[in-house]
Order: sequence, then C-alpha cells, then structure tokens
Amino acid sequence: MPALIDLIEAGRAVEHHAPWRRAVVAPKTWNLAVEQLAEGRWSLLGLWGEPETVHMALLDAADIGVISLKCPGGRYPSVGQRHPPALRLERAAADLFGLLPQGLPDPRRWLDHGQWGISHPLAAGALAEAASATRTPPPAAAYRFLPAEGESLHQIPVGPVHAGIIEPGHFRFTASGETIVRLEESLGYGHQGIEGLMAGSPVERAARLAGRTSGDSTVAYSLAFARAAEAALGVEVPSRAVWLRALMAELERLATHLGDIGAICNDAAFALMHAHCGVLRERVLRASDAVFGHRLMRDRIVPGGVASDLGEAGMTAVRSLVAEIRQRFPHLVELYDNTASLQDRTVATGRLKPELARQYAAGGYVGRASGRDFDARRSPGYPPYDELAFDVPVLQEGDVNARVWIRIREVEQSLSLIEQILERLPGGPIRVGIPEPDEPREGMALVEGFRGDILAWLRIGAGGMVERCHVRDPSWFQWPLLEAAIEGNIIADFPLCNKSFNCSYSGHDL
Repeated sequence: MPALIDLIEAGRAVEHHAPWRRAVVAPKTWNLAVEQLAEGRWSLLGLWGEPETVHMALLDAADIGVISLKCPGGRYPSVGQRHPPALRLERAAADLFGLLPQGLPDPRRWLDHGQWGISHPLAAGALAEAASATRTPPPAAAYRFLPAEGESLHQIPVGPVHAGIIEPGHFRFTASGETIVRLEESLGYGHQGIEGLMAGSPVERAARLAGRTSGDSTVAYSLAFARAAEAALGVEVPSRAVWLRALMAELERLATHLGDIGAICNDAAFALMHAHCGVLRERVLRASDAVFGHRLMRDRIVPGGVASDLGEAGMTAVRSLVAEIRQRFPHLVELYDNTASLQDRTVATGRLKPELARQYAAGGYVGRASGRDFDARRSPGYPPYDELAFDVPVLQEGDVNARVWIRIREVEQSLSLIEQILERLPGGPIRVGIPEPDEPREGMALVEGFRGDILAWLRIGAGGMVERCHVRDPSWFQWPLLEAAIEGNIIADFPLCNKSFNCSYSGHDL
C-alpha cells in the first residue's frame, strides 16, 4: 500500500510550492491515487483545473500533498468514476475549463446553466475567442433530472427562487405520499466568477475577492487565502496578528453557530429559541463591529497580518460579550433539551451514516455529528491553536439533533478559546509587507471555518499578480450528503434537515 509521499516522489516535483509538496505525475500514478481514494485509505481535499492540467489535493492520515496531471486534448481519467465525492468537482472543472474526465458517470453540466454567453470561460483563449465570435453559443438544454420509476411516485420542484431572503438553488423531490424517496439538487445559480476575477489580480485584490466567496465565512476565507499567499511568499506573520486572526475566527464561529441553532429550532416551529439565539448572535456582530470596524469582520484579515488592532476598550467589549453568553446560553441549551415537541422533530431525523461522512471527508458539524473526528485547527493544525486548549466534539448519531449538539459544544469551546486568546494575546506589530516574487511561487492552506475545512491554493507570478487561485468550500462535500440524509424522511422535515446542514450556495457556486 503506497503512501502519498511515495506517489509525490515518483512524480516531477514542482519547486516553490509550500507548505506541502506538489508533483506532476503520470496517468498510472494518478490512477493509483484514485484507487487509494476508492478503497477509503485517503481522503479527497479538493480537485480543480487549469488549462490542460488537473490538480488533486489529498489527505493521507496527517500527510497532505497535491498531484497534478497533464491533460492532452483536455482529457484525463475520471476520479469520480471510482470515488463519488469527486463527481461534482469534475463536472465544475469541465464547465469552467473544458476538461473532460474519461469515464465520468454523470457528464451533465453543473455550474453552467447556459447563461454565460461563453463556453468554458477559464480555458486558454476562451475570452478572446468569445470576443471575436460572430454569434453567441446556443443556450444549454434544460437540466435533465434523473428518472424515478415506481407506483404512486410524484415529483415536487422547489426553487431556485425561494420564499425567503436566501440564496438560489433547485431541489427536485421524488416522493411516495409524504415520504421522500429521492432528492436531487441543481446548483450553480449563484456563480460569481470568483476564480476568473482573481486571475491577473494583485494579491490584495484577490484577498478581498476571497473574503467575498461566502459572506458568513468571510473571516475563514480571508484567513485561508492569506495563509496560502504567505506560504507561497515565505512571509512570517507577526505573532500578535496570528492571535488576532484566531480571535476573529472564533467570533465568526460563535455568531454563525448561535444563528444556526436558533434557525434550526425555528424550522421546527419553535420560534422562542430562534428569538433568543438571534439576540445573542446580534450581540456578537455588534461587538465585532465595535472591536474590528465591521460586523462580519470582512477585509480585517489581510496577507501579512490584520488590518485592525485590539485596544483596551475592544478587549473589555469582548470580555463582556463572553460573560453575557456564558450567563444566557446554558438556559437556552436546557430549553432545547427539555422541549419534548422539539426533540420529536430533531431526534432520528435526517440521519447521515458515518461511512458516508468518512467517504466524503465531510467537515465541520456535518462530519463530526456522524463520527468523523477531523478539525483543521488540530490536524494539520496552524498557529496559535497549537498553543491553545480545546476539545473537538464528536457524536455518532448523525441526525439533526446531533448536528445541533455539535454546534452547542462548539459554542462552548469558542467561548473558552476567546478567553484564552484575550489572556495570552502578545504585543507587537500587526502587519508586515508582502514581497513581489521574481519567479512563480505556489502556496496552499487548510483552515477550519464554521462549516468545516476550507482549502485555498494559489500561484503568484513574477511581479506579484495572482496567476491562478482555487478556493474550496466545505459544502462541496456536504451538499451530496444532504441528498442521502433526507431519504426516507417526510417532506415537512426537509427545511429542518437542510438548515441543520446549512451548506453554502455561493461558496459552492464560486
């Protein structure tokens, strides 16, 4: 059984790729990696394209690496043929770059709904070709949902426009009476062209774009991009900035988990929890604004450090916030746990099997509620979490209730982490300059957002412009699991299951 490091050493090493190694490999080596994924020995962290090249980030125990395969004629052996978590990533790379996985079980378009006016917009020469074209490409055919056959089955289409201020996505239910026998998703309606906008941008502008990939995770995305850029350029961030970044990350995790706990209860018609959790979430947002100058702390993390410092008044505000949540939150937890009608809706609803969570390398509360013990803060780890004490809660039940309890425990852990950060926050500068490389350099980072691990990979060319950047949201591996978890549940429980997953539309759609 080969190790990941063996496959990388068998390929042609790419210089100036940090902190983990990347190698260009032969098709035989690529297929050997696919075999390790299919047999469950390794986990897929990401798959993305470039013109004539496909990349795959892999996790082998605690070891991380990237293998790349040249694609003559845009063709390469499909990963999704043997490892289903890669299917949608391959379909997205096909839409954006025209890369054609050979043997892909599902060749339907994924991000491209035929409204771009251009095919394969990130392929070499695509924009120039579109500009000189005498006619626009024909519109894409209507999306073909998978057929379902059986007595008394009916279909229910929902979306992409929903009855609320939420992002667009289409859900096609096949039901027998009130019981869901299949859910199929169609996403991509929120495509922003993030990766195309990053190409050719200065590092500072690309960092701002990264922070806008998914608004509720702006801190995590900014951190992932900054760490990838700093790894590529060999930048050492001041110690105070490192700790302030962790403070922002935990405040973001606190706000989103509090909001999610309330919203899940609201979808079970328990509005009281929603109201109280909403108050606490608002307290976090106001404190973040008072301390860092923005409710969501957008653009506060920058390559080289942070853009805002923490003064005495800010420290007092955060300590007051923590004290208030510590006083009020336990009563809400007791209310949740002792409300029988609420438990009736969340316990044993939307159960995700642990083996699926492992296969898809599901991160965050989705994975941890189904037994997958993974947290990027701990492994591979990054500072200052190696100096902080925290637990990673894990449950086995995999239902809505378990996903609520993971969030509850993570709220408690974030409060503890914030207290530790305030107690040990070092002094000193908060930002250093970013050098311009004299040759291309590549960097990669894996950070823990509130949904799970976020991957960022980039190449910075001579002169400091970003040549290519790919960011991967945890939702890429969680949306397919929602389809599996909802089967056998009643239609009325879909909003509850959906909110307990709380996958990102924009983070997925890019």
